[in-house]
Amino acid sequence: MRSRSTAALAALMCVAAIGCDSSGTGPAGTVPSLPASTTSSASAAPTTAKTDDQVDYSRLLLQPGDLSDNEDTFTEQSSTPSGPDGLPGASALFVNQDDTRAIADTIVIYPDAATATRTLRDALPAFGTTITGATPRPVPVGTDGTMAVGMSKDGSKAATLLLFTEGPALVRLEFQSALGDVTTDQFVINIGKMQQIALRTGLASAG
Repeated sequence: MRSRSTAALAALMCVAAIGCDSSGTGPAGTVPSLPASTTSSASAAPTTAKTDDQVDYSRLLLQPGDLSDNEDTFTEQSSTPSGPDGLPGASALFVNQDDTRAIADTIVIYPDAATATRTLRDALPAFGTTITGATPRPVPVGTDGTMAVGMSKDGSKAATLLLFTEGPALVRLEFQSALGDVTTDQFVINIGKMQQIALRTGLASAG
């Protein structure tokens, strides 16, 4: 059972988070997938009194204004009001005004913090299937914040991946841009901390 769960995690981590258009100049595509929980789908169901259909986790995602600065104005290109594999959560893909930078934000809500932490740690060995030429390292974002900087799997984009947990929530943020235009560590960490705060306050009010 353990090896089967690990294989599932690796398969989900290698799914391309952000595709490229046919010209190879701009990001496009679907939001990324987070690794599935190592528990069964039944045990992964939320333990709150509310049903999944009653909880809108998309309100916990960052908004375009949170990502925009004096260089870029981001807009939401697509969104999904649920987590991967039918788990509670939400995801969105944001692109800048020139379609040269993209940020994919995915959150998945697990039954408890321990499950979220275990899922993140099980996903770490699969970082290399999504970001090439990078070594994961700890960063001060949430719990078990881990970042890897390198290139997209096809080598056409600079890419940075950030994973962390906040309570029962597992977050996956991916940043893609042109080669030679790597997203700065400070920007990635700042965005991660904003998502952490949004989750902390949003999950507290939902409880």
